[in-house]
Amino acid sequence: MEATKLIQAGIANLIEGRNLTRSQAKEIMGTIMEGEASQAQIGSLLTALRIKGETVEEITGFAEAMRGFGTTVTTERARLLDTCGTGGSGIHKFNISTASAIISSAASVRVAKHGNRSASGRAGSADVLEALGVNIHLSAEQARQCLDSIGICFLFAQIYHPSMRHAAAPRRELGVRTVFNMLGPLTNPAGADRQLLGIYDRNMTETVATVLGELGSKRAMVVSSLDGLDEISISAPTQVSELKDGKVRTYELTPQELGLTMHPLESVLGGDASENARIITSVLEGAITPYRDIVLANAGACIYVAGLTDTLAEGVEQARTVVDSGKALAKLGQLKAMTEELNYVS
Repeated sequence: MEATKLIQAGIANLIEGRNLTRSQAKEIMGTIMEGEASQAQIGSLLTALRIKGETVEEITGFAEAMRGFGTTVTTERARLLDTCGTGGSGIHKFNISTASAIISSAASVRVAKHGNRSASGRAGSADVLEALGVNIHLSAEQARQCLDSIGICFLFAQIYHPSMRHAAAPRRELGVRTVFNMLGPLTNPAGADRQLLGIYDRNMTETVATVLGELGSKRAMVVSSLDGLDEISISAPTQVSELKDGKVRTYELTPQELGLTMHPLESVLGGDASENARIITSVLEGAITPYRDIVLANAGACIYVAGLTDTLAEGVEQARTVVDSGKALAKLGQLKAMTEELNYVS
């Protein structure tokens, strides 16, 4: 009964346009994660919150609760990078953040890539990594071994956030983006303190960057391009909210500032998991295409956020060097071999 009253009070506040406090949001999300909220209550809460608009305090409280219910990977968290984004842009691009994670790792960035399957029938990071030959079903201990051994691991969200199943049906039946789209990238199981986070809504970049700071991130870039990508685009300027030294600065970034050529958006579209795996492989093999340029833009940002370069343009150059040297392709080979080995050991 107490759980029911808590959820009902939260819905009533949101309908009246009143914001939840951080502690209220944390308590409500805890109730959802424990399976004590009904499907109707969850759907109503998500809808009311979406209509009102999510605040820093609300998102932070929800993320704190979700982190508390997730499975944790115990590893050194300092200078650990995640490239998980929100998805939901509606543009069928290939898996840019996944390719960027591999290249960043080859550039000596420690990467704990959090991700999931696609909810829209196209390829999520889990889908494309499987198509690339990576075993994505690693336990927390296996993921730690993988990260400590080769500097990169993949954290399959379904394994690490089992309590999310309680919200799965309302999210699916609503069919619209909700706060849960933002929460996935904020709940890295290894506690990554560096992040390149692509988001579908330019109005939320500064809010999400501020939330990352509240949750303990040291460096982050939250990006949303003017042509609708939840990535750094090479077809239009990209809005960036950068968290650095405890402060958030918002600015626009163009491909030219990164030393890259503009390309039409259509030139970086993808397909299903097998097609996207083919595209990523071609990029890692050094093929000179628009796919390469957009990956270099985002991998360069990862390298910069990790603190390995002083400027974004230098990060792009380092990413280019890593690809052209063959190190990025070799890193994918290491990831495939290591995850296969761990699969047999288990």
